[in-house]
Parts: sequence; structure tokens; C-alpha cells
Amino acid sequence: MARRKILDAFSGAGGAAKGYRDAGFDVVGVDIAPQPNFPYEFHRGDAIEFIRAHGHEFDAIHASPPCLDASALTAGNRKRAGWHDTHADLIPATRAALADVRARTNIPTVIENVQGSALRRDLVLCGLTFGLKVFRHRYFEIEGALVLTEPHRAHRGHRVAGWRHGIRYEGNMVAVYGDGGGKGTVTEWQDAMGIHHTDVRAEIAQAIPPAYTHHIGDALLAQLDTLIAA
Repeated sequence: MARRKILDAFSGAGGAAKGYRDAGFDVVGVDIAPQPNFPYEFHRGDAIEFIRAHGHEFDAIHASPPCLDASALTAGNRKRAGWHDTHADLIPATRAALADVRARTNIPTVIENVQGSALRRDLVLCGLTFGLKVFRHRYFEIEGALVLTEPHRAHRGHRVAGWRHGIRYEGNMVAVYGDGGGKGTVTEWQDAMGIHHTDVRAEIAQAIPPAYTHHIGDALLAQLDTLIAA
């Protein structure tokens, strides 16, 4: 059987894409900014326009639209390269584009965004769930698929290492964002996130751990296979 194909919209350097690939999907990425380290087939362009034009060609779609207001990072680090202020919150437009594709094809779709964003919390994932050394909470709004929730492990006993308010803290977790403040090395960032196909700090900082989408991808593939069998 041919491998299923998933679109990774607003792909960045491919953290989400790697998880879906590890689950068994062929992945195609699209982003308005060039992504030379994206490890699979890539198209540079407007992600929403690409969804509307080509979404029906895929078995599933994942989208990580920018949501400037919800980001916890500083203003200088919030915005993905290539986006302007007029693109601060693309969640509503992304929802509309995905709904249009589902109306024509009924394929499952996933929207991912940061903690505090205006997404339904169909699934909330944290790095601790997967034994990672990064918290990186993310919300997932899922249509047309059932994804089993994962228990959220308590943060008690886990601390992010680094300087905060003039005090140096030792900890077993890594802060994968920003500069200075005792932030970890690039290798520590890569290991904490499970991302080794890029060594660019900005790309790693903007990504989600592939373990998240590996988990979701396993469930999507199982559901797609069940539908075919029926």
C-alpha cells in the first residue's frame, strides 16, 4: 500500500513534519518563508492559499498558523521570519480553509498552536509525557479524527535550568527559546526537542517536538486504515 500523504502547513523547519514522517506519512511542507533545512518535499508560498488549492490532494492536513498575541516569547522572538504584522493571527483563516477542504474531501485536519491560543483543547501535549527535557505545552484542535489523550505528568520535581532574575537555577529541563540567561547549547536544545536535522537555534525554538506529531500521526494512520478496511 502506498504511504499516506500529509500536508504540513506553516511548516517552519519541520519539527512537526518529522513526527508525521516517523509515524509513516509522506510529508509535504509549505511556508511563506524559505526553509532550507526542511527535510522533505517543500513548497514556498502562502500556506492558506496552498491549503485551498491543494488540500484535497492529501490524506490529512496539519497546520501551525502564527498566533502572535498568544506567544509567551518576547516581542522580538514571537514572529516567524517572513510574516508581517497583518498576519499576526491566522487561526481563523486557517480554520476556514481547512473546513472548506473537509467539506469536499472529509479528510482529518489538525491545527496546532501555543498555550493560551484560541484553539479548542482537543489534545494538550507536554514534553514530559514523552520523556523529553522540555515542557513545550501545545494545543491541538482536531477535526475528523479521534486521538487518545495522554496523561499530563506533574511538573513537580522538574525545573528549567538557567538564570532568572539574577539567580542561577540548576534543573533537569531545558529552556528552548531566546538567547543568554544560561540557555543550553545547540546540542542540548536538539536533544531536548528530539530534533537533529537542523542546528539553527531560531528554527529549533519555533518548532514542536516530533514526538507530539508522531503520537497524533499513529492515531491518524490507524483511523485512515480502519476507514479503508470498512
